[in-house]
Amino acid sequence: MTVKPRYLVLLLFILLVGSDPIYAATKPVDPKILHIINRLSFGARPGDIQKVQSLGVDGYIKQQLSPNSISEPPSLTRQLSQLETHGLNTVEIRAYTQTSPEPTPEERKAQEKKKGQILDEAIKARLLRATSSNRQLQEVMVDFWYNHFNVHAGKGNTPIWVGSYEQEAIRPYVLGRFRDLLGATAHHPAMLVYLDNWQNKASNRPNVTPKVNENYARELMELHTLGANGGYTQQDVIALARIFTGWGLINRDQQPTGKSLFYFDSKRHDVSDKVFLGRTIKGSGQAEGEEALDILARSPATARHISYQLAQYFVSDRPPASLVDRLAQRFRKTDGNIRAVLETLFQSPEFWDKKYFNAKFKTPLQYTVSAVRATGIEVNNTIPLSRNLEQLEMPLYRCLTPDGYKNTQDIWLNPEAMNRRLSFATALGSGRLPLLGTANNPPQNKSNNRVQPLDATQLINTLGNSLSPKTQRAIASSPPELKAALVLGSPEFMRR
Repeated sequence: MTVKPRYLVLLLFILLVGSDPIYAATKPVDPKILHIINRLSFGARPGDIQKVQSLGVDGYIKQQLSPNSISEPPSLTRQLSQLETHGLNTVEIRAYTQTSPEPTPEERKAQEKKKGQILDEAIKARLLRATSSNRQLQEVMVDFWYNHFNVHAGKGNTPIWVGSYEQEAIRPYVLGRFRDLLGATAHHPAMLVYLDNWQNKASNRPNVTPKVNENYARELMELHTLGANGGYTQQDVIALARIFTGWGLINRDQQPTGKSLFYFDSKRHDVSDKVFLGRTIKGSGQAEGEEALDILARSPATARHISYQLAQYFVSDRPPASLVDRLAQRFRKTDGNIRAVLETLFQSPEFWDKKYFNAKFKTPLQYTVSAVRATGIEVNNTIPLSRNLEQLEMPLYRCLTPDGYKNTQDIWLNPEAMNRRLSFATALGSGRLPLLGTANNPPQNKSNNRVQPLDATQLINTLGNSLSPKTQRAIASSPPELKAALVLGSPEFMRR
């Protein structure tokens, strides 16, 4: 039986006003356990509730804040190791995609194929980790920080850089010092190309007009550090752009000295002294940029801006000022230690205020990944997931604007988006989403391809029987082939 999403919506509406018996699988789980799973991970997998019950809430938080202490599933490690380009640094990527100075049409075709492969494997690696990794808080923070330091995979050579950008500039620092994260993104080719700083150059020769590009300097302050109301002026933007002149990439004829393509060109740098945020920065080459990053990372405005965004992501679209203030104080006291700030957040009374439980509407990424995690399916084929993200207008690495994807309800809750989510829920719930194989290479055993509807009772148990009585009645009254889809398309499952 094939059910179109609009009929599923109608059925859900009709059944929600019914009076059939409650469809309860087990007793409800402690809301605190569900809350910590929903916020520190992409959603519960079978056994996660029992794991948190065993560790205790505080033990689970402590474990997730130390991801290196958590072992990964061997199947995930194996799948990642099979990705040919996953883990290549920027120097290796350049060598992998480089052609002769005058490439033939065949060489160009092969080069484009390799570029596509690199981006495809970056997307697959992200989705595999999100759905299967035991280090869930780390994956959640990768999502948070990538959007904070967003790079769009559609400008220049950024499609081949975004995977290494995540691996080299984001992932190692998601729970570390903010200054290290800030510096890593500033030096990476993906950011240098996306916000045009590789074109930012001055001239120390007379009668030569400098080509100072302000894009990176402006976004560095408005988005990455101080915030739009951080107290800077247009003169600060100009000064910061001049500070970052000469920060770019080695050219085709140069040989890298390490694992990075970053290159500071002193001939393209403005050697004069600058006044930035009321402080004089002496002309000292690349060191000027490092000093500017130090100033920005330690600014009280940056502490508040980052704290607001973390509170918004983990607590509420409109986070309480008391929590933001407390996080900002912790940020400044620890010199931007992200792990310490999160410890304060997860221990705060605001985080545990019941009015914020299930208060966050899932982004398309959070919804898609949480639905798959709830099924317990070991994903091999991520194409259906990436296509669903495209349908839901949140394709990985494809946010056009430098402010990244938002995580607030007003952006993602609309009738068309809900219809598409229900379409995904129907396909997944019916067991017809080919997550265990590709379209060209399906599993040989049809029973392993989930051609039967998923077990709604298992889903409800996995989610801690957190569905409302109305939703439970709707599920109880629905045909067997719709029960799992109604769980994954329920109002409660849309939130975290």
